[in-house]
Amino acid sequence: MVCAEPKPGLHHLFRVRPYDLAATLDSGQAFRWTQSSGSWTGVVGGRWVRLRSCAEGIAAETAAPVKDWGWLGDYLQVQVDLNRVLDTLPPHPQLASALTQHRGLRLLRQDPWECLASFILSSTKQIKQIKQIVERLCREHGDRVPTPATEPEAWSFPVAGRVADLRETDLRAMGMGFRAPHLLRAAQAVASGSMDLEGLKRLSLAEARASLMNLPGVGRKIADCVLLFSLGFDEAFPVDVWVMRALKSAWFPNRSPSLKELVRFSESHFGPHAGYAQQYLFHQARSNSSFPRLKVIT
Repeated sequence: MVCAEPKPGLHHLFRVRPYDLAATLDSGQAFRWTQSSGSWTGVVGGRWVRLRSCAEGIAAETAAPVKDWGWLGDYLQVQVDLNRVLDTLPPHPQLASALTQHRGLRLLRQDPWECLASFILSSTKQIKQIKQIVERLCREHGDRVPTPATEPEAWSFPVAGRVADLRETDLRAMGMGFRAPHLLRAAQAVASGSMDLEGLKRLSLAEARASLMNLPGVGRKIADCVLLFSLGFDEAFPVDVWVMRALKSAWFPNRSPSLKELVRFSESHFGPHAGYAQQYLFHQARSNSSFPRLKVIT
């Protein structure tokens, strides 16, 4: 598909290849994207956005005029030399298959608070359920954002201070269950400044991970998701049930290593861009219809 000439202010063309938009937005990194008629709609940085793949790259549309599209380019990570990054990954038939099948899948660079809150809500939930809870949280406590007249209403992700002012019962009423107090404590920590998410970028991977894991409800997997999908730690390697299965079948076919062993293996085997290997393996496992649907774990 060829992109139409963009209208200044409301439309922008990101000339980037390769970029698999569907794989990137539907690979368990973010939970606010909806696909319809060949395009994807979501809310990024408090703005309604429609994205569409075309021959030249990615066509973007907003409801209100935009002068600088850097915020969206950074979110989509269009500046990353993906081929160079993927060339750093170690050779292996299963990983090579995933890289070939989903070439163009990229890591997003999300807002750290939204990413942290979303993955706290992901604990033991399937992706469809996570999306429903996140959408309800935004609808009830986010701000209405401008949308085209033909599009459904949309809301921003509520800032930490607004969530921190809620009661646990308010959050439980949205179907959060045992995750409600964890989200509330995280919001209070971020709002008060005792958890400086932006400041984590200046720490080592181990230090940033340890800081996140001090929050109730944040285990190693959730911490690594936040580090990888929002804070720029490409070496972070979240290990959940899908990735465990992929690692065991490809690298340990004749034994059953523990989670601790798999984590240790991932830390030393995949290199400085290990998170890309993780995401390709994760997405391939989820896309394989022979695998039963499993819950996301912390």
